[in-house]
Amino acid sequence: MVYRFLLLSDEVDDFKREIKIDSEATFFELHNAILDSVGYTKDQMASFFICADDWTKLTEITLIEMDTSSDVDNYIMENTLLREGLEDEGQKLMYVFDYFTERAFYMELREIISGQNQEKPVCSKSIGNPPEQIMAFDDLEAPASASSGSHLDEFFYEHDDYDIDELDADGFEGLNNIAGNPYDDDIF
Repeated sequence: MVYRFLLLSDEVDDFKREIKIDSEATFFELHNAILDSVGYTKDQMASFFICADDWTKLTEITLIEMDTSSDVDNYIMENTLLREGLEDEGQKLMYVFDYFTERAFYMELREIISGQNQEKPVCSKSIGNPPEQIMAFDDLEAPASASSGSHLDEFFYEHDDYDIDELDADGFEGLNNIAGNPYDDDIF
């Protein structure tokens, strides 16, 4: 069987890649095919996540073995066949290519072609330029205060109504009698 995957990016609207790969291939082979199709280096950490229909991460398949003390199974790309984790057309995956900032390609198993084999993975469609492979933390957009559930922003402490003297030790019941009160102004 041959799997046909569609890759999209939430960073670049006109980016699309289509990769065809044999179901007997490993996630490591798919990893390399993705990197080759976008021109990324192969020296970064990466993971696949098999996802539910709402993109909730279900199962992680890592590039290298991670030391985990949990009872959760540990799947490694090189040892895991695609057919072991993917069964249905429409299955969703995330391919996290920038591990530290959790940037990813969103993937869907668009088609399962029965009765065919594919010796090597191939990028059958390539549209648009991919996002940069690595993004510095400083370049990331800070989440909007409304979406984070907090109404504080970077200018909160500069606001005219904010008064540091309102936060005195009397406002922290029970701490006034503790030696070395951590809220004492002398410590700051």
